[in-house]
Order: sequence, then structure tokens, then C-alpha cells
Amino acid sequence: MNQNPLANMPPVVKNILIICVLAFMGTWVMDKQLGFDVSQMLGLSYFSSDNFEPYQFVTHIFMHADFTHLLFNMFAFWMFGRILEQVWGSKRFFIYFIVTGLGAAILHTFVQWIEFAPIQKAVQLYIQNPNVNDFEALVTDHFPRYYSQVYMKNIKLWSEDPNNTLYIQQSIEFANDLLNFKLSTVTVGASGAVFGVLLAFGMLFPNTELMLLFPPIPIKAKYFVIGYGALELYLGFANNADDNVAHFAHLGGMLFGFILIKLWQKDKKRFY
Repeated sequence: MNQNPLANMPPVVKNILIICVLAFMGTWVMDKQLGFDVSQMLGLSYFSSDNFEPYQFVTHIFMHADFTHLLFNMFAFWMFGRILEQVWGSKRFFIYFIVTGLGAAILHTFVQWIEFAPIQKAVQLYIQNPNVNDFEALVTDHFPRYYSQVYMKNIKLWSEDPNNTLYIQQSIEFANDLLNFKLSTVTVGASGAVFGVLLAFGMLFPNTELMLLFPPIPIKAKYFVIGYGALELYLGFANNADDNVAHFAHLGGMLFGFILIKLWQKDKKRFY
């Protein structure tokens, strides 16, 4: 008789795995069959976006962009999370998972605010006094990826006829569209909480050796966590928008996890 692979799995890890898989399958069905984008509703939008809802700080944790995203997150969560739940107990582990997931969202949103606030201000200032030179500077400084597209549609023609009101109105529409597109970016995934779980494993079992896949060499958990955290910090400040990864969300999960573990270590009388 084949044993159910979920039978010996701790309850919190098991249920979170099930929820994430069901959410991914439901999202796929709703998108492919009904044309409804669940990620826009349950993924985390920027707080000034029209799509933002407070509950997204929680629901985004259980959403994933694609199968690879889901697979890697859930594999790491299962590998390290089940050990932590067995050591901590289910209640403490669940609290830790949620706190690190929320912490990831909070830091990610704060970093977005640092990035987006100047852009919003620049767009507002431009709309008050639109002209071709300022519009070209706005696109070059804040939306360089779309410069060639906007240049062909507006800037090139407008520069030849700077007083044409049609091009002025188009530039305002372009500026608003580019801003709204940037603000409508949706963040999904349990990655922040998973990085929190990884950090906890490294703190509780620092000398446990992990086998890397690339290259296939053993490394102690504490060095793996430090190295991964340093890499995420570098990639976060490198601000490589093309990789489509919320690096500061990962760091937020690790940061809030570190703080929570230190608080628990001080309050040794209280153990959930």
C-alpha cells in the first residue's frame, strides 16, 4: 500500500502547500476559461493604485506567477518549513510565516514608495506645464524602457510642431498611462515568507550542511543564508527591473524573521 505523501507532513506546512497549489490552479482556470485575472484582485498592488485593497497584504502570499515560481517556493518551504514546525510547534510556526510574509510586503511597499513618489510628483508637475522638452526628459528619466515607442508616436512629431494642442494632449495621456502602468504592478508569491523560513533555519541550525545544486558542493546553513541575503541586497540596489523579482520583499521576510526570533529569544517564558 502506498502511503499518502502528505500524511506525515506537519499541518501548517501541509495546509499552506495545499492552499498555494489550489490558488494557482484556480487562478489558471479563471484566467484561461473565464478571462478573469485573479492576480489583479488578490496580488499586492501599490497603495495608491486603483486596484489596491488592504487584504492583499495577506492574499498575495498564496498567489504565484507561474508553475516554476510555485514549484521553487513550495519546495524550499517544504524542505525547511517542516523542520521548523516540528521544532517550534504549529502555532508559533504559523505566526512566524504570516509575520515574515507581511514584513516582506511592508518593506517591498516602502521601497516602491521611495521609487514611485518622485515619479508621481514629476508627472503631476509636467501636466501643469506640458512642453516637448520636459516630456522628453520625463520619459528619459523615469520611463526609459518606453522611450523609443513614445518617441515615434509623440515626441518626434511634436518637436516638429511644438504648439500643436493634439500632441500636448497626447503627451499628458501618455504620461498618465505610463504612471498608471507602473503603479499597477502586482506582487505575488510566498517568497518573502520562504526567505524568512530560510533565515530561521540558518539561525536555529547554523552548522547543518546543505548541498548546493550549482555548484554541487556542501555549505553550512549560516553561510548559505548570509550569502543569499547579501546577493538579494546587491540585486535590490542594482535595481534590475528586467528580472521581475521583488528582492526587497525577500529581504523584508528575512529582516522581520530575524527581529521576531530575537524577540522570542528574549521572552523565553512565552512559547506558543
